[in-house]
Amino acid sequence: MVKIVDYKTYEKEDGTEFHALVVQGGLEAVKSKETNRTYFTARTARVACTFNETMCESLIGTDLPGSIQRVEVEPYEYAIPDTGELISLSHRNEYVGEGETVVKDNVVKKEFVI
Repeated sequence: MVKIVDYKTYEKEDGTEFHALVVQGGLEAVKSKETNRTYFTARTARVACTFNETMCESLIGTDLPGSIQRVEVEPYEYAIPDTGELISLSHRNEYVGEGETVVKDNVVKKEFVI
């Protein structure tokens, strides 16, 4: 289960705006590579939508079936917001609906149980 926690507004190259819902997964325990200590986090992902700003705002707090999964992508540079440090990443977090799995080449596959 994921929860809609926010929304963001973006501008396309042609100047038109669109919105993306920010969804957040459940609590995860993670081991730090540097200190080897456990800390808690929750994965987030942005999902583009066709809703207007009023609708996006009203959806905050809504639970959706599914999860947020790590998906491998071509390497890209990312600037850490707090420090401005550039790092290279080769993954992103994506919302995956209930009953779907991400398989090779980031293709979403729907699994049917008969």
